[in-house]
Amino acid sequence: MSFDWLNAQNPTIIYVGDPMCSWCYGFAPEISKVREALPDHEFKLVLGGLRPHGTETNADIGDFLREHWEEIHKRTGQPFKYDILEDKTMVYDTEPACRAVVAARNLNPEIELEFFKAVQDAFYAENRNMLDIETYLRIADEFELDSDQYRQTFDSEECKYETAQEFQLSSEMGIRGFPSVVVRHNGQLFLASNGFRTAEDLLRTIKNIQKEGN
Repeated sequence: MSFDWLNAQNPTIIYVGDPMCSWCYGFAPEISKVREALPDHEFKLVLGGLRPHGTETNADIGDFLREHWEEIHKRTGQPFKYDILEDKTMVYDTEPACRAVVAARNLNPEIELEFFKAVQDAFYAENRNMLDIETYLRIADEFELDSDQYRQTFDSEECKYETAQEFQLSSEMGIRGFPSVVVRHNGQLFLASNGFRTAEDLLRTIKNIQKEGN
């Protein structure tokens, strides 16, 4: 997997997140607004890996998750379904959800953000099993991806490696929380946000970064 785009000169918005990060889910409408407001900017999604290969279950962190989900719902209005938190055996491993987006991107790069959002909806609004490939095959079908090709891509060692590379890139970029937005301006990278922010606030920050960077 190549990250040559990091060295390009054209203005770029880099969104670093994880589809099973609850604040990323709350941020979904905001990053869409940012992308729509900056059509002359390239947009890149980097899967950061919140709890890749995690082993904690709802028995360990369910109460913590519920508290956060309720707070995010109040702040953003994003719909949450809480039934899945009652399953104390559910393992909170975010690697498959991230890999699902990488697999979709490999088959159609244009859908990466929308597929990312569909995976978010599957977990938070529908409480789908994020460790079951059938969850992602259903989403792939919605995006008119070939099921067999998607399954093969998702299960491949190459896709697992590419996903791990994205986690590493996020770390090397100095990202310490999700959602984060990085702006590439005049060949340099600037952290525009670390954590939830409204589109209006974020666009103002991006404008200031670009103004000061000229």
